[in-house]
Amino acid sequence: MIVAAALPLVAEYGAAVTTGQIARAAGIGEATIFRAFKDKDEVLDACVAEAVGTDHVLRELASISLDAPLADRLADAAEALRAHMERMGTVVGALHASGHLRGRGPSANTRDGADTRDGADTRDGAGPPPDSRTRSVSALRNAVVELIEPDRAAFRLSPEKVAAAFLGMLFTRLQTPLPEAEAPLTPGELISVLLHGTLNDPGSAR
Repeated sequence: MIVAAALPLVAEYGAAVTTGQIARAAGIGEATIFRAFKDKDEVLDACVAEAVGTDHVLRELASISLDAPLADRLADAAEALRAHMERMGTVVGALHASGHLRGRGPSANTRDGADTRDGADTRDGAGPPPDSRTRSVSALRNAVVELIEPDRAAFRLSPEKVAAAFLGMLFTRLQTPLPEAEAPLTPGELISVLLHGTLNDPGSAR
């Protein structure tokens, strides 16, 4: 409850957020925070862990109806993953910009150096260890495989490869900066490319 209340405040204020603000947002007394956490830094670390964790987005992916058309399932998955990565980037970015994540070491479940996890920049130790990152990506891929599995017979590739392509295209779309005049692929366009390619007539190119 405390972390859920703190996340939007951390996204807005970064490390400058106060425990008083968090307590008011959670509807509790400030002293209650310090019965659950040693200090504010521990609250902020918990917010990072929640933001980069995949439990929430995995629940959203699992809630998508397998009775919906394939394109709709993938569109819902793309939106859930976009929201997950946006929240992760906002929280981590705000804490990094306000100095909380700079120079923090493995004791905070972090590591130095530029890295990407689920498409998010985790420079200066904002991300989980490599094994945890690998497990998270595998869990996301498996969740997308579940969404694709009912249409296995319609694909030339295995659902595992289609899921990997879908995630790769989505993460690249969200990470790649484009000139203002060049809008990124919409989720619908991305899914159309994944399912149908980019040629008007697949047999027309040499």
